[in-house]
Amino acid sequence: MSGIDTSAPAANARSPDPDILVNFSVHALPEPQGAGAARRTARGRRLMLIVLLVCVAPVVASYLTYFFIRPQGRTNYSDLISPTRPVPTALALKDLRGGAIAPASLRGQWLLVVVSHGACDARCERLLWLQRQLHETLGKEKERVDKLWLVDDAVMPRRETLAAAIAAPPQGASAAAAVAGFATAQVLVADRSQLSGWLEPAVGQSLEDHLYIVDPQGDWMMRAPADPDPARLKRDVEKLLRASAGWDRPGR
Repeated sequence: MSGIDTSAPAANARSPDPDILVNFSVHALPEPQGAGAARRTARGRRLMLIVLLVCVAPVVASYLTYFFIRPQGRTNYSDLISPTRPVPTALALKDLRGGAIAPASLRGQWLLVVVSHGACDARCERLLWLQRQLHETLGKEKERVDKLWLVDDAVMPRRETLAAAIAAPPQGASAAAAVAGFATAQVLVADRSQLSGWLEPAVGQSLEDHLYIVDPQGDWMMRAPADPDPARLKRDVEKLLRASAGWDRPGR
């Protein structure tokens, strides 16, 4: 009888050969060499950009603070000179014997500078005393600071009084006594017109009213107020010395 054979396959029917079964497993293909190099290059560039941003961030922050935030408070008592003014290479300087002194010789240490006439008046005496006292109170740091008196005329201080010293503020002392307070300092004669091209007083003041601070590069960078407060001026100088360790040559 014709019809559909619904009988189960014979038990001994041959099963498919496992050796010829098709395996559909998917495996990752090997990465092209160029793709790996490109990824490493991109990673290196990102790292370089991060390092660059870390380095530049403080500079950018300082510019933003200065130009846009501009904090009004200040910690320095004296006036900062910006830009600083380098000592003129043509500045004519002479020692007390009349020998020429090169302006470049002023470099190497911090300078506390007083400008006055050789016939030192009471104002000059006060500044020379302040200069001396400030230098002495710096302790071991005083070896990094020189005292300089620039005489701006032909009236020369008496050389023989330079070996003496005074321990108290001058009270109507003579010019010779003022020089005595400058015992270990350098006294040089300079042309006033040339000095005026380097140092400058505050508005309404004269060149002789201030104590000027010159850095070890020979740049005038700070001006004390007229009739300065010694304690506040000392704090300014101490800050400069702390911030400039290694700039100068102690004991020049």
